[in-house]
Amino acid sequence: MSASGSNIQQLTQSAFSALQAGDANRAKSGFEQIIATGQADTMHWLGMAFTRARLGDNAGALSAVDKSLELSPRNLRAVLLKAELLTREGQSRAALQHYKYALQLAENAPDLPADLQQDLLKAQKACDDKANEYRSFLLDRLQADGIVPGDSHPRFSLSLDLIFGDKQIYYQQPHRFYYPGLPQIQFYERDQFDWIENMEAQTDRIRAELVPVMQEPSRFSPYIKSTDAKIGQDNQGLADNDDWGALYLWDHSRLVPENAALFPHTLKALEAAPMPEISMQAPMALFSKLAPGTRIPPHNGLMNTRLICHLPLIVPPDCGALRVGNEERAWVEGEMLIFDDSIEHEAWNNSDQQRVILLFEIWRPEISAEERKLLTTMLIAVKEYANQESEP
Repeated sequence: MSASGSNIQQLTQSAFSALQAGDANRAKSGFEQIIATGQADTMHWLGMAFTRARLGDNAGALSAVDKSLELSPRNLRAVLLKAELLTREGQSRAALQHYKYALQLAENAPDLPADLQQDLLKAQKACDDKANEYRSFLLDRLQADGIVPGDSHPRFSLSLDLIFGDKQIYYQQPHRFYYPGLPQIQFYERDQFDWIENMEAQTDRIRAELVPVMQEPSRFSPYIKSTDAKIGQDNQGLADNDDWGALYLWDHSRLVPENAALFPHTLKALEAAPMPEISMQAPMALFSKLAPGTRIPPHNGLMNTRLICHLPLIVPPDCGALRVGNEERAWVEGEMLIFDDSIEHEAWNNSDQQRVILLFEIWRPEISAEERKLLTTMLIAVKEYANQESEP
């Protein structure tokens, strides 16, 4: 059966008017006539799906909505309707997949009609209810076996956070150099390093060297300079800004003599740390000062062959925290934080006073002495080539 465009248009208007008026039988007749012409599109099949659903023909509605989705797989109304129909059929898992897909589609579809917004709220509730049901079931089973997640191994507790969607996975994504085969560890624990306890014991003496120098703000310079900021990076106004200041002891393998003279005990304490020694690059050690109300935006470091250490020296009350990946840790004076800066991290000072830490880098403990030698030679060569390329 064929029909003219004007006839299809009239049948379409009549069928949807009937559906809107609650006359499902007349709407069904109209959509059947359109389908019989072989000219039905996504809209017509979707109209038929709504009509059959209203008549209680769930199987027929599912068949029609599938036809609609074959023609337009990203049609939000069709996806939401199929989720509802699958729920009626008791296919909760399949329904949940469609509700999740609908929510994904809606992320890129602003200014949706009010009825669709209501359907999306229903979809979100369905997803939340199912997630809570799963969480309760799993936790009940674990607790029945005497397992309390908060009191269990940290890795196991984190795995549950990932299962439940409370946290996301972050990976090493260094800007400059990626060394394969290293574990994805956000924070290392202090007792993993035999030299840390002794260095923490030097906190008071290190701070005693720092405090008088803090009276000379000019000794600190902006940590980020516009000349070496990464192109296109949003530093949120921190480039050339003293709010994130640095006083270097070691800067790209160079001992800064005018600062070194002021911190003899600090430099002595740093000798115990396994800092890389790479010409024109490392070691690196500095006092990092974060002004009140300053936030360092999320970023990734240059390479994953090192770890960054923070020895907190001046930490005001309610200062803030350091986030690495999906974990936050607060600074505590005299307690080292050790982390992989190739994983996305950020820091903030919410207090009304300055926060100051001693910041330095060390080799990752998983990298052998042989590898350290190989990496040192290679990184020096890379730097030499870069310098050669930059020469006029």
